[in-house]
Amino acid sequence: MTVTTDELMKVLEKVKDPEINRPITELNMVRDLTIDDSGQVEVQIALTIAGCPLQTQIEQDVHDQLMAVEGVTQVTVKMHTMTDEEREKLREKLMGARPVIPFTQPGNLTRVYAVTSGKGGVGKSSITANLAVGLANLGLEVGVLDCDIYGFSIPRMLGVEGEQPTPVGNMMMPPTAHGVKVISMGMFVPDGQPVVWRGPMLHRALEQFLSEVFWGDLDVLLLDLPPGTGDVAISVGQLLPNAEIIVVTTPQQAAAEVAERAGSIASGTNQKVVGVVENMSYLEGPGGSRMEIFGTGGGETVARRLAGILGYPVPLLAQIPLEIAYREASDNGEPIVGSEAAANGKSVAGAALRGLAAELKTRSESLKGHRLNVTVK
Repeated sequence: MTVTTDELMKVLEKVKDPEINRPITELNMVRDLTIDDSGQVEVQIALTIAGCPLQTQIEQDVHDQLMAVEGVTQVTVKMHTMTDEEREKLREKLMGARPVIPFTQPGNLTRVYAVTSGKGGVGKSSITANLAVGLANLGLEVGVLDCDIYGFSIPRMLGVEGEQPTPVGNMMMPPTAHGVKVISMGMFVPDGQPVVWRGPMLHRALEQFLSEVFWGDLDVLLLDLPPGTGDVAISVGQLLPNAEIIVVTTPQQAAAEVAERAGSIASGTNQKVVGVVENMSYLEGPGGSRMEIFGTGGGETVARRLAGILGYPVPLLAQIPLEIAYREASDNGEPIVGSEAAANGKSVAGAALRGLAAELKTRSESLKGHRLNVTVK
């Protein structure tokens, strides 16, 4: 059986770059492809960077797809590295000649959630990490941008400490953990070194993370904001005016009062508060009893007051209890929402976080892949 190179190139459309999630043929990674009369195929593949950690996977996928073609008797895959010119063409193909923030472009369907709090220590980053993994486990494409430039903790909580983005020209490919794409300032500074920046530098860093990172087609982008209503919150309002706000508080009234101020910033930025999450709500005791260590009612108070300020309903989305396993999972980079204990209800916190993800997933289901009932007459 005679096989043509065009047919083989068609087969290679099934092979995707694992980081970019696009066919290698579309990314111009196939430099040359030949087949002789005996069915022996030689293909040359250009990787985006030297020493690409996914080289073995791409090489194996190319080999397996070609060997599955009837008439192919042998496959030789030769791996190369893109030149600077090829990398720049790839960057332009993916992001355009001039970087823009994709989440503000017409037709973009990504839902952007800014997770904020009035004060530190209420578990905002834990909520963000678990919500991201919970949404990814429900089949959504999810990214997390750690906007807490000074006090980043997302790399530890998602298990990407020590990992760095892959540079492709001036574009960055974010690391992936638990099915979630992640970018944080923690990936760019040595361990233990503080970031000492003023407001304009913070704004520029966020702008670069949004415009120069290749996020791909996301259903949801979660922003882990620093506490309060300072420079970063203002920059997010300017750079992502379509972002919706999730306010995290504890039951304690003092924390609730501060959280209310963090949520009310939406009235000045024209953003919408989608709801309130009460973290550390209670500690479950024997027999299902509850110890309300930090008091009660903080989440309900914040939701009610924000509804009055903003003029529309602000629901209390979830109440997440205190739990040792919840804390340990965050420290170990294995968010509890993805654990077996969360799935079978043995982790009360994990089950509550799964419920929060399901609530927001239902609200923000992607239109990707859905056929619209539109016809041209």
